[in-house]
Amino acid sequence: MTLFGINGVRGTANRDLTPDVALQIGKAVGLTYGKRVALAMDARDSSEMLRSAVSAGIMSVGSDIVDLGMLPTPALQHYVMRHDDITGGVVITASHNPPEHNGFKFIGPDGVEATREDEAALEDFCSVEIKTASWEDIGELYHATGAAEAYVDSIVSNVDADAIRAARLTVCIDLANGATCVTTPMLLKRLGVRALTIDADPQGETPGRTSEPTEENLTLLKAMVRQTGADLGAAHDADGDRTIFITSEGEYVEGDLSLAIMARYILKDHHGKVITPVSSSQIVEDVVESSGGLVKYTPVGSHMVVKKIEENHAVFGGEENGGMVFPEHQNCRDGAMALAKMLECVVKAGPLSEQIAGLERYHVVKDKVVCPDSRKRELLDHFIDDAMGYRTETVDGVKIYFDDGWVLLRPSTTEELFRVYSESKDAALAQERADGYVEDATRFLEQ
Repeated sequence: MTLFGINGVRGTANRDLTPDVALQIGKAVGLTYGKRVALAMDARDSSEMLRSAVSAGIMSVGSDIVDLGMLPTPALQHYVMRHDDITGGVVITASHNPPEHNGFKFIGPDGVEATREDEAALEDFCSVEIKTASWEDIGELYHATGAAEAYVDSIVSNVDADAIRAARLTVCIDLANGATCVTTPMLLKRLGVRALTIDADPQGETPGRTSEPTEENLTLLKAMVRQTGADLGAAHDADGDRTIFITSEGEYVEGDLSLAIMARYILKDHHGKVITPVSSSQIVEDVVESSGGLVKYTPVGSHMVVKKIEENHAVFGGEENGGMVFPEHQNCRDGAMALAKMLECVVKAGPLSEQIAGLERYHVVKDKVVCPDSRKRELLDHFIDDAMGYRTETVDGVKIYFDDGWVLLRPSTTEELFRVYSESKDAALAQERADGYVEDATRFLEQ
């Protein structure tokens, strides 16, 4: 089966991701990234097994390993970026997937996650026999300390820590029993924030909640914020590259809204470009343009956002799922950096609830149609032809703009699906448009 998807490798532990598979992936990583590879893992029960196997594979082709232990993905990326002797990195994680899953994320020597082209090369190696090194050239395993502290130091240096400390904030934080248990409490202590934690014990088999920080999974956090009178609530996913926020009133904040709030805050002092996928809400573009910035759209996928930030020397970027990129710190999604910067934003620009109240609200409907890979191009061309006369964006599928909303129609890169997104200030209209395009696609595919 094909394990490589839009962001690394994921599958069920010991079914899709067996030690044999991890061994082969390790050999491919060793050949691809060279002499010295940094390794970290999340809190899943299967991570130790996969760490042993992938480590054996990396060392078997002559590459050394610097094992950082349990760390969030962006902390591993920070370590790779800051150490010239490190030629690549691997994080054992399945991000927001359920606890029976696991996976691998691959990091280049600059600390940036692997592109699809990089992953294609790794995947090619995984399907061939890889010659191992002779016994005297086998790689060595080293254990490094201090990576978490250095990562937190970098975050603190990139926010107004004195202003945050002076505000004496209280924050409720849900750590999803993941790798952020190692770093986020440390960060909040450094910033003088009173932290009330949920799911703060790293345990993979029985997490306190599903690691995807959706509203239905954060009921306890919302209640805790209201009951304690906290200034803010926040929740990470399991590997710590995303953060979702809760207002002081206990209201869940969609990732698009927090992205818009943060873009506006950053553009006050740093005019420039903001990068986001074509699937992001119109509210992001509205806020960026009204703040004197310029939005540049990318295909869906965090590595596409990161690449575009680099190419455009952008001041900020992010996705609607709570992933934010602060290039002054490092060019990757970073949940802890997002939390620290939002604390600064709340201190200097006011409570999150008040900032959101000043934004227009959009309604998004997400749907999909089963579509064979062989017919995706044909269906996309049909939609593009049908959009003649409208403003369109074709960076990923086709996004069709109307006077009162937009529709995004894009083929899935990992499944035999065609995705339909519809947004409008009118919830009924957004639903009506989504239904119409789903029906149109269904009719077309039945021909």
